Amino acid sequence: MLTTAEILKKVRRIEIKTRGLSNHIFAGEYHSTFKGRGMSFSEVREYTYGDDVKNIDWNVTARFSHPFVKVFEEERELTVMLVVDVSASSLFGTHQRLKRELITEIAAVIAFSATTNNDKVGVLFFSDKVEKFIPPKKGRSHILRIIREMIALEPKQTTGTNVAGALDYMNNVLKKRTITFVLSDLISAPYEQSLQLAARKHDLVGIQVYDKADKELPQAGLVQVMDAETRKAQWLDTDNTSIRNAYMAAFEYHKKYSVQAFRKSGASLLSVRTDDDYVKALQGFFKGR
Repeated sequence: MLTTAEILKKVRRIEIKTRGLSNHIFAGEYHSTFKGRGMSFSEVREYTYGDDVKNIDWNVTARFSHPFVKVFEEERELTVMLVVDVSASSLFGTHQRLKRELITEIAAVIAFSATTNNDKVGVLFFSDKVEKFIPPKKGRSHILRIIREMIALEPKQTTGTNVAGALDYMNNVLKKRTITFVLSDLISAPYEQSLQLAARKHDLVGIQVYDKADKELPQAGLVQVMDAETRKAQWLDTDNTSIRNAYMAAFEYHKKYSVQAFRKSGASLLSVRTDDDYVKALQGFFKGR
């Protein structure tokens, strides 16, 4: 378990790195990707050539005997929800960082990008159950609290990852539309129905984080492996081609399921590996969306 000083040091390091990225790289992409809730009336001004005649304010025009038009602006304030996987499988990684560490950095970048645009940010931590819910709020201190929880939160004994349960909880507790990011390896029981319900109500984005060793077994002879969530151990001959192929097939099955589930629901999905440059991945995603 980390000490308070170690947690604060990590929080500060993540803030410096991710806040800089959000300010200099992602703020513009975030703003243009995620639109406000609609257009609201701002003011009236005199008509100029090229203005849409549909926006003429006839009452003001009649009063001043020459045309005036209504000016509208986007209602910019949004609410961002981070649905963060803290199950035991997130504490795995063989290249550069753990999945949990990558999830924390990506979530922090999104959170700081949102707060730069004066949006609210909330978070829901889940494993095989909802571990903690922090309601949406504005401000730097709130974002730092979220990052601190992402680093320090230790879930109770978990036996799996329940994406459906997290989405169902969010649907029940949040009444207004949000931009929701689901950050997980998505190795979970079926969640398609819950995903469809959530995507109808919210602008939903999945960020699937995985490690190279989730997909491919290293050739290392006879090794003992343990499922991080069920804690079941078994011996595997990693030089056996059939075993290696079956391991890869299981990964591809989960990935294919996720792609199809998100596509059917109309939600977006981005996959990022622990040794990927997530900055490029996020930039490409924001621009492509």
